Amino acid sequence: MGIRDGTLSGVFSTLTPNPRVVQLDQNQPGGGAYSPIPAFEPYRVKHVDAARINRGRIAYQANRARLARIEAETGVPEEIMVAIYGHETNYGSYTGDFDLIRSLATLAWEGRRRTLFEPELLATLKMLDNGVPRSRLVGSWAGATGYPQFLPSVYLRLAKDGDGDGKADIWSSEADALASIANYFVHAGWRKGQPWGVAVSVPAGFNRAAVAARTAPARCPRVFNRHSRWLSMAEWRRMGIVPSRAGWPADHVMATLLEPDGPGKTAYLLTSNYRAILDYNCSNFYALSVGLLADAVRQ
Repeated sequence: MGIRDGTLSGVFSTLTPNPRVVQLDQNQPGGGAYSPIPAFEPYRVKHVDAARINRGRIAYQANRARLARIEAETGVPEEIMVAIYGHETNYGSYTGDFDLIRSLATLAWEGRRRTLFEPELLATLKMLDNGVPRSRLVGSWAGATGYPQFLPSVYLRLAKDGDGDGKADIWSSEADALASIANYFVHAGWRKGQPWGVAVSVPAGFNRAAVAARTAPARCPRVFNRHSRWLSMAEWRRMGIVPSRAGWPADHVMATLLEPDGPGKTAYLLTSNYRAILDYNCSNFYALSVGLLADAVRQ
């Protein structure tokens, strides 16, 4: 990776393990691909609450000029950028205070998930080599940093200079953070002009077996096992699916069905842009709440 010897020796000579980081990693919840999943509604109430919506609207209005410019350049909606910003760090109010290098070195050394954390440690050292101050290299215990909570490898690939000062400062520049979030979604395959999804009602007696997915998910099975197979909006409409609000994506738009709280509750038809949100964080609860927060912020 071209990391300087001086960087390596200067950093490694100062490191000691952080037992708190090991404890936090070992306490992460597990759950197999088919283990029980709680209802989404309690999570939604907590994460798409009035306070987060109101702060999102303030951030949205305060950044309208730069958001509009970024959307015009990338096709990523303004409100999606704001919703990620809000979910990840509550609009920059908390970004984490763990020393990234010490945390990632500890996790690589502990060994349980070395293949994940060792490359992130090296990416962090490369950031240091590239001129990012050591004081900036703080974040979550697992290595996420800055307003968008990028992993170091993601920062190296996708962080953008949004204010034209020649630096990608995702720790103090909202312009850089929002541009970087948009760049992430461009590379995740965001399709301009399509919604992330729509809330819908499923008719009584709906034949769910007829729309069950026919392939095993290659990744995140706990997430994707809950999705139906892909059908067009026209096909869903013919099956009696009704949008909860006015408006309906074009007939050709493909979507999967998700019923996060079970039959009889609000369901969602989810486009490929929802998959882009899952690329940011592979959790249905996270992706749904990002989409719903974005919709609320834009209103």
